[in-house]
Formats: sequence, C-alpha cells, structure tokens
Amino acid sequence: MKDNFSTQSEGYSIYRPTYPKELYDYLFSLVENKQRAWDCATGNGQVARVLAGEFDAVYASDMSENQLKNALKLPNITYKIEPAETTSAADASFDLITVAQAIHWFNFEQFYTEVKRTLKPNGLFAVIGYGLMQIDKKVDQSIYKLYEDILGKYWDPERRYIEEGYKTIPFPFEEIIAPHFQIKTKWDFNQMVGYLNTWSSLQHYKKANDRNPLEYMLTELKMAWGDDAEKDVIFPILLRVGR
Repeated sequence: MKDNFSTQSEGYSIYRPTYPKELYDYLFSLVENKQRAWDCATGNGQVARVLAGEFDAVYASDMSENQLKNALKLPNITYKIEPAETTSAADASFDLITVAQAIHWFNFEQFYTEVKRTLKPNGLFAVIGYGLMQIDKKVDQSIYKLYEDILGKYWDPERRYIEEGYKTIPFPFEEIIAPHFQIKTKWDFNQMVGYLNTWSSLQHYKKANDRNPLEYMLTELKMAWGDDAEKDVIFPILLRVGR
C-alpha cells in the first residue's frame, strides 16, 4: 500500500469531507451484532469515531503514524500502525469492517484474505469512497482543469478505481445492492483550496516541480468562485457492501 497522505495529514483531518448520517444508519441496519468493528486505513479516524458511538470496541488501523497523530482518541478505539494487508487482529473478530477512500491503494487479494479471516460469520464488509465534487458549472470547469490538464499525469494509476465508481474493483463477497448516497456540505473559498491541497497528485506535482500547481490556478478559481461567501458542495458516494 502506498503512503500518499502522511505529509498532508493535518490538512487531511481539517478539509476532507465527512460521510452523512444516512450512510452510517444504513450500514448499522445491516449489522446483526455491534460488539467489534474494524476501520481499516482509518486515517484521521473520521469513520472510527462514528463506529465508536455504535460498537462496544473499534479497532482502527493505518500505515501512517502521522495520520493517526491527528485522530480523535476515544476510550473504545484502539489505534494500530499496520498495513491493511496484515493485521494483528484475531480470526473472526469483527461484526463490521469498513475501508473508506482507501481500498484502491491496497493489494486486493491479500487484503481480502484478511477481511475473510477476521470477519465474523455473516459479518458485514463495506467499501466506502467519494468521487470528484460538484459545486457549480464555472467552479467545476476550473477544478477539472486542475484535475485533468495540470495534474493528470501526477495521479497514481489506482485513481482510476475511483473514477470508475469502485465498480471495477474485485469484490469476492455476497454483495448487497446499496442505495445511492451523497455528501452535502457548504464551503467557503478557502475551504475549497484547503481540500484541493490534500490531493495526492498535487503532492506529487510539488515534489517533482518544487511548486504548488495551485499558484497557476488561484486567480482563475477565485474568478470562477465569484462573490459568494459559501457555496453548496456535493460529493457522490461510492459504496460496495457484502457479507
């Protein structure tokens, strides 16, 4: 698994969008018991902290020590610095396993072996993610220019799995057809720029060119944004659920 997010872990915890209550309510409705959950590649613990309000104990792992430093500490969350493909959890430990906005970085075969080993009989496995946000026509055009024209070659090849809505990842489970969900939020201009700065491709560009590509785009983005104090922002949620 690649570690593309340690360097911007603080920005990640501030600017990355959060999943809606409706998504969690749906997943919890499918779980038979709520003793233990595993949030794999937990990052800043965004999902783990919600699971902690529902489950007796949450096991949250990530390969990035910097990400875990920014994670919310709760008494029933155990954080572990571990790769997704190798966990110290015992066999048949979890009622629910989640992985959010990260599975495209994994070795699928090795990770799924761990999921099947650690999931309880009839336990639930959920792959969660989100695609490129939508704001309005002018802003979307400018963001796509950054995304494709400037940063296109700096995206890791695994990004295609998100562009394909996670529909093309292998999924060797008994799949449950899930409803569609969206992340809906409001941002000011600085929040949008903060989020763009968390993109892994932007970090690759900075490393290769010793410049932040947003320097070229800031004026255009500001003009596209206009005078609005805040704008509505929508992310399409990607979801695969199975047993």
